[in-house]
This record gives sequence, structure tokens and C-alpha cells, in this order.
Amino acid sequence: MRIIVTGGAIIEDAWGRILLQRRSDYGNWGLPGGGMEPGELIEDTMKREVREETGLEVTGFELYGVYSGPRMQYTYPDGNEVVFVMFIFRAEADLRGKLADDGKRLKFSDDAGESLELEFKYLEDIEDLPVSSVQRPVFVDLMKKQQGILRF
Repeated sequence: MRIIVTGGAIIEDAWGRILLQRRSDYGNWGLPGGGMEPGELIEDTMKREVREETGLEVTGFELYGVYSGPRMQYTYPDGNEVVFVMFIFRAEADLRGKLADDGKRLKFSDDAGESLELEFKYLEDIEDLPVSSVQRPVFVDLMKKQQGILRF
């Protein structure tokens, strides 16, 4: 089983909705983010992944929490088993000119095809979505307004 260190971003819009990405690799919704590259700072991982997956430039950020432990185990559809250590940041990005006419979808198509959809959603609407099992604890904490750097 491999350990994968990831950097992810909680990006809110002016209405308090959170940007979610429906990923092409497993079809679930989650926060934009991804795996750290060798020698990379974790905050640079988050900024790079946000740019690659959403087209947004992170203009400010703070660490929200680090998620690790048994609940971060995940089995991909192809059978690969991994354990994530997720560094989640509250991030800011300039959204001017980036939203579709409906005011909730991002106008962006990533070259790698990692994002099937990019949409701002209210926390209460996230409960009914198919969310990655390793990211669900982040949304539970956000709904309960719980915060702490280390989340198990």
C-alpha cells in the first residue's frame, strides 16, 4: 500500500459556496487538489493542482487541516490501494470572468481531462452527492464548523 501526500483547496465564492470538482478518475465529487511531486512544498502542490484542474490562480491561503489515519485508506476502481495524507487549505482565487452564465460553474476545461465538472455548491447540497470517502470527513468538519490542524 502506497502513501500519497496531497494538497487540496477549499475555495469559497461570495455566496459561501464551495468549489467542487467531479473527477474523471473515480467520478466522485471532491475538492480540487492532488499529489505532491518530489521536492515540492505542500502549498505549491495545492496551488499547482488548483491551477491545473480549475484554471484558477490561488491568491492567498491558510492551512485548514491535515487529514491522516485509517479513514484515509482508499481503493481505486482498478484495485490499487493507497493511504492519503491530505493537507487541506482555505484558499482564495480571483473568480472574475471565470464563471459560466449560471453563476455556479467554472468556465474551464483542463488539458488532462481530470475534471468532469467544476461547480460551486452550498455545504448542505454536498451531503447528497457522491463524495470520495477520504474527502467526506472534510465536508463533515466544515458542516460542524470543526477545525483543528490534525484531523484523524
